[in-house]
Amino acid sequence: MNKPNPAQYPRIVVVGGGAGGLELVTQLGKKLGRKGRADITLIDSSRTHIWKPLLHEVAAGTLDSHDDELEYLAQASDNHFRFVLGRMNGLDRQQKQIRLAPLFSAGGEQIMPERTFPYDILVIAVGSVCNDFGIPGVAEHCMFLDSTEEAEQFQNHLLEAYLRAQSAGGTSKPGELDVAIVGGGATGIELSAQLYQAARLLNSYGLDNIKPSDIKIHILEASPTLLPGLPDRLSRATLEQLRSLGIDVMLGVKVVEVTGEGMRTESGDFIRAAARVWAAGVKAPDFLKDIGGLETNRINQLVVKPTLQTTRDDDIYAIGDCAACEWQGKGVNVPPRAQSAHQMASQVLENIRYRLNGRKQKDFKYLDYGSLVSLGKYSTVGNLMGNLMGSVMIEGFVARMVYLSLYKMHQFALFGPFRVLLLMISSFFSHRLHPRIKLH
Repeated sequence: MNKPNPAQYPRIVVVGGGAGGLELVTQLGKKLGRKGRADITLIDSSRTHIWKPLLHEVAAGTLDSHDDELEYLAQASDNHFRFVLGRMNGLDRQQKQIRLAPLFSAGGEQIMPERTFPYDILVIAVGSVCNDFGIPGVAEHCMFLDSTEEAEQFQNHLLEAYLRAQSAGGTSKPGELDVAIVGGGATGIELSAQLYQAARLLNSYGLDNIKPSDIKIHILEASPTLLPGLPDRLSRATLEQLRSLGIDVMLGVKVVEVTGEGMRTESGDFIRAAARVWAAGVKAPDFLKDIGGLETNRINQLVVKPTLQTTRDDDIYAIGDCAACEWQGKGVNVPPRAQSAHQMASQVLENIRYRLNGRKQKDFKYLDYGSLVSLGKYSTVGNLMGNLMGSVMIEGFVARMVYLSLYKMHQFALFGPFRVLLLMISSFFSHRLHPRIKLH
């Protein structure tokens, strides 16, 4: 790998190895790092990457994260960039340095002290986390799906609850295996469908003291509709499918308190559930709030100009869920979706190359290609948008194939066509060799 002299070549640092950040740093490595035109570094607090829209499958156990995770060190070695393990917690714009928090082992031993890392061009792509809106008990008693670690913790919690009930000869108290999910967006809906499938798979693998009907899955949504902001027909189709699966969908219900036994609503009802998942609303990580004097909004997003440079520092870009970028002509910000991060990564790649060549940078223009929601093997619904066809509603097999193609597009950006083909062949055989649900 080329190792340019930092004094001669620009140091480009990307913080956050999610969908947008990893695609960007991979392409920067191929376009600039490989030719020795820049020193490219990715910083992330995890050693591996998994596409965030897959986390609901990891949580339900229908996907083993180790089958789909990517090793950052290997990706860096193959694509001419450097990987640094660390969590950003500060920024010094005058010295052009970011601060990394101390790194500790699983046993609490400090591996690395607090460090600083220099940059010439900085791209912040740290994604988003769930927003608990300060509701009492959420932080203490709910599980979240913001990371692979959290999704795996949920899957372990679920499996342990099943094993306890199996050894006891079945459920013995109300809500013992029930799951309450707050949030009727894509994450909550997709998780509920995967959990419905998981209950039947666990029963088929010998946990037969528990009938699938012993598990109740609740979705609580404060809005009067599912998937707020998306077409009504998509919302209605999703609601009908969920209810046909026996999932309890409660609309117009606001949660005001969470305890260790369940959730209390504004109307005074109490929903008992052993597992409580919060998937309502997002915000950028708290450490970004006013970091380094940069402009942020009420949910900690970095406010950016049309070029995706931050409003107070042209040497710092922000992309993905942590960026507050106005959607031109809409009067709202670009929504926090995987397709947004992908498009922003492509634009910042182009703008950094323009910048290094002394050319004027281009404004980002978000193109909404529609939305898809997967209900596992049971259904997929969505709408596709384009200049030729306008908005088209799709359901069933066609929608499922389009949904799966989104992940292939992400893999294509990271690996190229030949390796993606090999991954597809490998996946075809591994899915026939392994259990249909993770059992450990």
